[in-house]
Parts: sequence; structure tokens; C-alpha cells
Amino acid sequence: MRKATNKNWQRVTAAAAALALCAGVLTGCGASSSTAASSTAASSAAASEVSSEEADEMAAKNVADLIDAIYVQERNENTDAQCEAAKAAWDALTDAQKEMVEGEEADPDYFGRDTGDASKDDARNQDNIGDNEILVVSFGTSFNDSRAADIKGIEDAIQAAYPDWSVRRAFTAQIIINHVQARDGEKIDNMEQALERAVANGVKNLVVQPTHLMHGAEYDEMMEMVDSYRDKFESVAIAEPLLGEVLSLIHISEPTRRTPISYAVFCLKKKKIKMLICLNE
Repeated sequence: MRKATNKNWQRVTAAAAALALCAGVLTGCGASSSTAASSTAASSAAASEVSSEEADEMAAKNVADLIDAIYVQERNENTDAQCEAAKAAWDALTDAQKEMVEGEEADPDYFGRDTGDASKDDARNQDNIGDNEILVVSFGTSFNDSRAADIKGIEDAIQAAYPDWSVRRAFTAQIIINHVQARDGEKIDNMEQALERAVANGVKNLVVQPTHLMHGAEYDEMMEMVDSYRDKFESVAIAEPLLGEVLSLIHISEPTRRTPISYAVFCLKKKKIKMLICLNE
């Protein structure tokens, strides 16, 4: 009887051990599945984070490429669409993505810098010019407050002095024209556009008044463009730059402070005086 009882106890103990073993195996399997699931979730999160960073970089690079494409001195049939596309892509970026914009010429300031209210300016690209036109030609600036105060100020003063003439504007820097158009939606004529507008409006007498400081590449290119249209008008008169002919450049010194300013002292041929000129980049 005792032997039978011992045998039964052994069987119970063995069964219990077997059950315990199975339970341990099952528990181990469950733990492995949980660990694997946790590992997969972590990997997915990391992959998602990498993908998000890559997406930010790609979005910023796309805008940088679009800005670089319009940072050029030549206008073509795609310029208007490129300016519009660059601004739309910029507006679609998050603030963090905008800080990542960097290209050959592109940076966050291209669209992000506040230069004032563009609506205070007047592009003076209207039609209905009449027979007589004064075309004020400037290099240009993308700083809205400066453009409205300085360039527009000159144009307004000329218009007030010659009310019987129509004053119109042209910039010689296509890079600036594109910048203002893309950022602010203000379309300013370049030299060719302004002269084509004059021809289309039947202008007979054209006066070209540059705001350039002195003779140089910008003035020479302006002259070449006007000469190519000269036979389309009854009369064409072109004013000299502000300082006229310069005899010599006496001295150019390095800037003495950390600002993008160079100093040049010129000896004027006719007035025989020295003038200090600050040239801002």
C-alpha cells in the first residue's frame, strides 16, 4: 500500500514538474513575443524619425533650388512661373524647415527677412503713357522701405516737376526684380520690358534718367539697350550719371567695422573736389 502511494506521489510530482516546465516555456515564449514587438515598435519609431528628418531636408532643399533658379540676371519665359513656385513652396514649409533652407545663393532671409511694406511702393509699370515719357532707371533694391523712400521718392519728385510727362520705372538688376516679384508679388520692369512698353504705348519722346552714381557696367548696359530701341522713337535723350566722369579712384580702404561697407574717395574731374562715398552692398 505504501509502495503504491509512493508511486502515485511520484507521478503527481512528475506531472506537477511537467506542468511547471510547460508554464515556464509558455511564459518565456510570451516574453519573447513582447520583446520582439517592443523592438519592432522602437525600430519603426526610429525609421519614422529618420524619414521625417529626411523629408524636412528635402522640402528645404527644394525651396533652395527654386530660389537659386531665380537668382539670375537673365529673364526668360519661365521666370514668372518660377517666382510663383518658389514663394508657394516657401509658404508650405514649417518654421523649422524654413531655417534649413540653404543653397548656392538661397537662405532663409530671401523670403523671411522683413524689409518693410511693399504696398507703399509704386512699380510705375502702367500703360496709357502718352507721347512723352521719362524713364527713371535704377539698379534697384529689394528692401521695401528703402525702395519706397528713395527710388520712389526720386520718381515722385520728377513727376511733380514735369506733370505733362509720364514717369515710368526700370531696374537693371534682374536678380532684384525677381526677388521683389517672388516675395512681394510686385512686378517691376527691366530695361527691355520698359522700352517695349513705351513702344507699345506709342511714346514719341523718351527721356532716360538714370539714378546710377557713376559710369560703369550697369550704365553701359543701359546705354546699349536704349541704343537698340532708339529708332523706334522720334527723340531720345539720356542723362549722365550723378557724378558724371570720374578722373581717378584715389583710395579704397578696408572697412573699419563689421558692416558690409567700403569707402572710396574720388577726385572729380570737373568740380575739382574730393567726395567721400559710402557704397553699401
